Amino acid sequence: MDKNTFYITTAISYPNGAPHIGHAYEAIATDAIARFMRLSGKDVLFVTGTDEHGLKMEQTARGLGMETRALADKNSALFKEMCAVFKISHDRFIRTTDDDHKLACQELWRRMKANGDIYLDRYEGWYSVRDEAYYDESELKAGQGGEKLSPQGTPVEWTVEESYFFRLSNYQQKLLDLYNAQKTFIQPESRLNEIVSFVKSGLRDLSISRTSFKWGVPVPDDERHVMYVWVDALTNYLTAAGYPDAGYKKYWPANTHIIGKDIVRFHAVYWPAFLMSAGIALPEQIFGHGFLLNRGEKMSKSTGNVVDPIELAKRYGTDAVRWYLLSKVSFGEDGSYSAEAIIETHNADLANSFGNLVQRVFSFIAKNLEGRIPTYGSLIIGDAAFLEAIGKMDEQKSKPIHSIHSPYLDDLRSWMNEYMISQVSSSWLNAVFLCNQYVDTHAPWALRKTDPVRMETVLAVLLDAIRRLAIAAQPFIPDAAAKALAMFDQHEPLNFDALQDATWYLRWIASGFIIAPPTAIFPRLELQESPPL
Repeated sequence: MDKNTFYITTAISYPNGAPHIGHAYEAIATDAIARFMRLSGKDVLFVTGTDEHGLKMEQTARGLGMETRALADKNSALFKEMCAVFKISHDRFIRTTDDDHKLACQELWRRMKANGDIYLDRYEGWYSVRDEAYYDESELKAGQGGEKLSPQGTPVEWTVEESYFFRLSNYQQKLLDLYNAQKTFIQPESRLNEIVSFVKSGLRDLSISRTSFKWGVPVPDDERHVMYVWVDALTNYLTAAGYPDAGYKKYWPANTHIIGKDIVRFHAVYWPAFLMSAGIALPEQIFGHGFLLNRGEKMSKSTGNVVDPIELAKRYGTDAVRWYLLSKVSFGEDGSYSAEAIIETHNADLANSFGNLVQRVFSFIAKNLEGRIPTYGSLIIGDAAFLEAIGKMDEQKSKPIHSIHSPYLDDLRSWMNEYMISQVSSSWLNAVFLCNQYVDTHAPWALRKTDPVRMETVLAVLLDAIRRLAIAAQPFIPDAAAKALAMFDQHEPLNFDALQDATWYLRWIASGFIIAPPTAIFPRLELQESPPL
């Protein structure tokens, strides 16, 4: 694989209903990583989409009196709208009803069959339509009324039908060897431990086709069967890369599949086994993030606390929702949110800290220099150290912890490479605090009377710092970052190389640009009546 490529995916969402905030969270987090990698100079392929086949879709459509394809079209459009609202920068929105996906699935099937890993038999066992998953008797638990439930608490039914099977049992040791050789294949580590325990308990051959419904990808050479929905769904990652055309190897193997922790088994057990069977390289990593909880409670339709993410963004703004989820939820762990928490975080971090910084610096220049770009004079030691420090501060928001010669993005890159998203946002916010401290310490309003030359240098240093902050904020709050960069007459995204550009300020002055009185980037938010839960 080309070292300069970066292929990242979300799980594809099941569109038997409208998207909820959990779908938005996964898309936003993956988008922040993809944007960061693009700005770092990577050739990124970022894929999301909808998983539209399976018995659950067919049953939902029947209950609504709709054709299954019509339901898939209707709800897939809602997921596309969610992506547009939250500025998800995907390179492809894949649908498993796409024609090229059918070809990819059937080619993968043929390769697994040619390897001797697919055979025809009869399936008798427990199946959860809601999970689209098979469960062993030992995995089931009893419900309040004594009924059998899956480990996820969903109803199961006894299913008997002819089925093609995949020889998953042949891959038990190969999978354990994989986990042992590649310690970061499954992340976070807690997910790895769960999967190792599951595989060690013994793998049984997996039923991978159904005859009781027709809404799916037909099995090659036997159209009485459609593929098990997880064979179909997982193959989307290959389809989006261009498989089976030879060019798919430009991006494949994927760097990371970002998924919810409840579907790690399918991605970390079934998926690598299918790929091993087909002779296809494995993805580098499966990352299972935690659940997003509504005021500490898991969301479900039965409790009525499922939130429409599109409505949330319309009420409080895309950047406000993105910033809260990226900065206050530790990626990989469960996190909680509420409308009040989103508003409080927006007002404190964005409106009062970064927004106020930009507002008072640009307003001061517009008023006191008639919008002329201030001249960079001689820097004192504190100025240079400050400019270097804004990208790397300790957790106590105190003194810089590195020399002024250290690369600006070292910590940010190392954290993002490990998907420590909240740590990156925390570092950025600490830099904002440092900027506000610099303003208060050097007081340009006082220097205007006593030392106007020094005043212009202080303002120039602040403009330099704000520009750096806006560049670094692009993966997290793209709308606000774009507005801030537009104040520098920069109307296209700037990659991270721009942080090392020592001549940009001279070019900016030479352009004759006049700084206009700014409008607020982050108006303060208030809790609206009847807020989303």
